[in-house]
Amino acid sequence: MSAASKTAALLATWFGAGLLPRAPGTWGSLAALPCGLLLTWAGGPWLLLAGALAVFLLGIWAGGRYAQDRSLDDPGAVVIDEVAGQWIALTPALLDPWLVVLAFLAFRLFDIVKPWPIGLLDRELKGGLGIMADDVLAGVYAAAVVWVVAEVMVF
Repeated sequence: MSAASKTAALLATWFGAGLLPRAPGTWGSLAALPCGLLLTWAGGPWLLLAGALAVFLLGIWAGGRYAQDRSLDDPGAVVIDEVAGQWIALTPALLDPWLVVLAFLAFRLFDIVKPWPIGLLDRELKGGLGIMADDVLAGVYAAAVVWVVAEVMVF
């Protein structure tokens, strides 16, 4: 295995989180939280969004390479897409513990249920972009839910 394939595997599985048994997407989302919260603490929501964009772009390469190396369309072990989506979902949570939990749960819900057009992206896009795009949109949906709850609820 080449160095590029090893690097892609490490990133695509988010340092092995996607290789844990059962529910790799949930493990990937959980593994995204500490780094996402650290980015928010260090630089606020704009740094977190910049990180999500960087992970998205990196994930197109890493996820696509990992899938290609294994001759699979969207391997379950690839969870870098969950990292990008979870970070987007966390953006309006602003380190509030209740909103962080809501961001996690809302993202998992949208990622699993795949309402329109998330499911369409999941079915139609291929390669690294296809792996990443549906989770990014699920993250946007979840962020909208968190933002609305943060605006209308008093914690």
